[in-house]
Amino acid sequence: MSTKTNVQKPNKTVPFKEKQDESILFEKDNFIWMIIGLVIIFTGFYLMSGGGSENPNDFNTEIFSGRRIVVAPIIVVIGFIVEVYAILKKSGEK
Repeated sequence: MSTKTNVQKPNKTVPFKEKQDESILFEKDNFIWMIIGLVIIFTGFYLMSGGGSENPNDFNTEIFSGRRIVVAPIIVVIGFIVEVYAILKKSGEK
């Protein structure tokens, strides 16, 4: 005589893993915009650099050039705006 036991198989669905795959925060477009923003920021900081003097006792008025105190900070702020756009941009948007 054989007796059958009613054994239920466990449910093998993993809802957390499926949801995790669907909710990728950033896509390729977001990363491209982030890289563009970083390049703009580094360009602004590069434009701000320089203007020093080799002799610490000499004062060089080149540190007050328009490029260093007007143009470069504006470029850095534009870079940060691009970074915010890259972060807030919806994924899959076309």
